Amino acid sequence: QMQLVESGGGLVQTGDSLKLSCAASGHTSPIFAMGWFRQAPGQERQLISSINWSDGYTYYVDSVKGRCTISRDNAKNTVYLQMNNLKPEDTAIYYCAGRIRPGSLRWNRQDNYWGQGTQVTVSS
Repeated sequence: QMQLVESGGGLVQTGDSLKLSCAASGHTSPIFAMGWFRQAPGQERQLISSINWSDGYTYYVDSVKGRCTISRDNAKNTVYLQMNNLKPEDTAIYYCAGRIRPGSLRWNRQDNYWGQGTQVTVSS
């Protein structure tokens, strides 16, 4: 079992920045990958960014490329998402996800571990 605890959400204005954090505990050896999903009201939960723990390979959905940076601290078993130039359409609940088994965060969600979610609201 892996436990994930997110922090860093909040209410900001258009153009502001936020940094989300997600700390993993429990079964963390090894971590295969971690990432961030978001879900807006009435929409499906979408993977927006992920990072492979072993080699640092990263993925970004087109809508956040150039505005978001995912990073990891292996010693702290923590993943971060720096979000810049936030827009109202970024408003959603952001969920941290982690995997200890090889596979896709996006396509093999049944094996993902999930955080409780943190609300990000961007006002215009």
